[in-house]
Amino acid sequence: MNTLVIALCALVAVAIAGPVGQTTPVDTSPIPILKHALDGPNPDGSYNYSYETGNGIQAQEEGHLNNAGSDGEALEAHGSFSFTDADGQTFQISYIANENGFQPEGAHLPTAPPVPPQILKALQYIAEHPQENEEV
Repeated sequence: MNTLVIALCALVAVAIAGPVGQTTPVDTSPIPILKHALDGPNPDGSYNYSYETGNGIQAQEEGHLNNAGSDGEALEAHGSFSFTDADGQTFQISYIANENGFQPEGAHLPTAPPVPPQILKALQYIAEHPQENEEV
């Protein structure tokens, strides 16, 4: 699983860094791994890894099993990765991945628009009148 996560992060970084419709030759020379550390998977399901490449990609992640042995058992991972694009701009992403899905954070990621006041008012009404929401 760790190899899959590393490969996926590297693939995303390469895909984002390369401009669409690129006409210049692509450098296919190997990129050295400068640092690499891996601990796990451990018997309790926990693990952590980190790496840094010669082209500035850095990634780290730690994971553990929540609610082990129950119906709600789920793997939770916390991590981050960064890379620099061809224009020299650095992108950094931190994330949590758990039973609620992949939740990335980064200054360059889009954010949801604010909830309209009418919707907030409707949600407040629903919360204040739960008896009206019960099925008969």
